[in-house]
Amino acid sequence: MRKIELVGYDDQSDVETSVRTYEKLMADDKVDLILPPWGTNFAFAVGPLANKYGYPFLSTTGSPKKLLDLKMPYFFGSSWTAEQSTKALVDLMAAQHIKSVAIGYMDDLFGLERYNIVVPLLKEHGIALVGEKSFPANVKDLSVVLKDFKAKEPDALVGFTYPAESFLMTTQTKEIGFNPKFFYVAIGPAFAFFKQRFGDAADGMIGFGTWNTSQGPVQQAYRDAYFKRFNKEPDRDTTGFVWSSLQILQEAVEKAGPDRKAIRDYIASNEFSTMLGKLSYKNGMLARDSATVSQWQNGHYEVVWPAASATKPPLYPKPEWK
Repeated sequence: MRKIELVGYDDQSDVETSVRTYEKLMADDKVDLILPPWGTNFAFAVGPLANKYGYPFLSTTGSPKKLLDLKMPYFFGSSWTAEQSTKALVDLMAAQHIKSVAIGYMDDLFGLERYNIVVPLLKEHGIALVGEKSFPANVKDLSVVLKDFKAKEPDALVGFTYPAESFLMTTQTKEIGFNPKFFYVAIGPAFAFFKQRFGDAADGMIGFGTWNTSQGPVQQAYRDAYFKRFNKEPDRDTTGFVWSSLQILQEAVEKAGPDRKAIRDYIASNEFSTMLGKLSYKNGMLARDSATVSQWQNGHYEVVWPAASATKPPLYPKPEWK
């Protein structure tokens, strides 16, 4: 049993501050291990730095293709890649026989990467892209865009969006009486406050999601421990990646010792039992064919895709707004 000192700094949600802080931790403080920052842009900035100093970097909220393409030996994309999550979305839409879609997306690496991936996938599956629009972070009004989408009567509405934009898109779609048969906003539905905000109207909403308490005692125990500690529900997406990455890191340290290269080599060459099931890495990314997708159904955020991982089948078409 080792006593661990946790050292933390506030990067103030600023990429440059985050880079300076991590350089201090690794070059000056010479900490034994690091945990990743939050978000794609931050992972893109800090990942190469961690690789430079030889620190295993398990990125739980950002695994962009541009970063994986650098093939950095110390970088592990510990969340779904844009390819995995976007393919899962399109496969789910195809399974529901969706014929048309309108897409709103963030004008940054997160949104642009997914938009560029989804266009050929839609074409491959014969799904028509009838509307598309990019927008910046913290946009205040999407009503004009959504009214234009509504007029095109797509089967599906998709938002490659962060929580604030997911909430705005959902709120204004409901306000204008637009009820697509399939409604996906990437980041946001997995948080309990999404259900608190929209109540029964959340039913049928789809987004990123990785786990559910009905999957087994490991997931239930995690939820109970989290609730006891913080007195609120954990999100059903990122927490799955974070906890699983900590399980992986713990096992690697236990088996390989404190040497960072030995830890890196152990992570790269082994399979791990985690909260998200069996996980391993291939070329720095999670070795899974598909990401998972979740949906609100009767007050529970169920895993609905792929079918082999599903806790419930998809609810389609989406119910009318309540």
